[in-house]
Amino acid sequence: MSQMTKRALAASLKNLLLRKPLTKITINDIAEDCGISRMTFYYHFKDIYDLVEWTCAEDAARALEGKKTYDTWQEGFLNIFHAVQANKPLIMNVYRCVSRERIEQYLNPLIHSLILGVVEERAEGMAVSEGDKRFIASFYEYAFIGVMLEWIKDGMREDPAAIVERTSGVVHGSILRALETFRAGG
Repeated sequence: MSQMTKRALAASLKNLLLRKPLTKITINDIAEDCGISRMTFYYHFKDIYDLVEWTCAEDAARALEGKKTYDTWQEGFLNIFHAVQANKPLIMNVYRCVSRERIEQYLNPLIHSLILGVVEERAEGMAVSEGDKRFIASFYEYAFIGVMLEWIKDGMREDPAAIVERTSGVVHGSILRALETFRAGG
């Protein structure tokens, strides 16, 4: 029941964002739209930004389901673009009303999860320290987030498939080369 209520709150937030900016939405607005009490909202979330964060994480988890391997990362990255695009009113409101850093905070865990899965897979059987794997994943994570933030800043006009294809051209083989650089005794 808890997940169902959280999803209903997320749907209400998205519905309200179609009519007004995030900064003008109150917890009362969300609770009323959802047909619950304010206390029920606070049972699940500490504030509206907590709800926004949870909503982004949920949508991202669905977007990345099973797409964290070297062979499927492009599909996972494209799914993230599509999830962001599907939540355009939410993302653009947060971007305009709160900050670019807040969007980065939302994107960070899902991009990290995608890239770390690829790095771990490519590092299998290699003597590369956990710290070096995290460093490589972080390097690509920030590049991917930067690409996505620029796309958001530009109003999500460019075709996500074209962005993913260009990103793939840059990344192709470079993760393995980075791991080989950090391999112990290599």
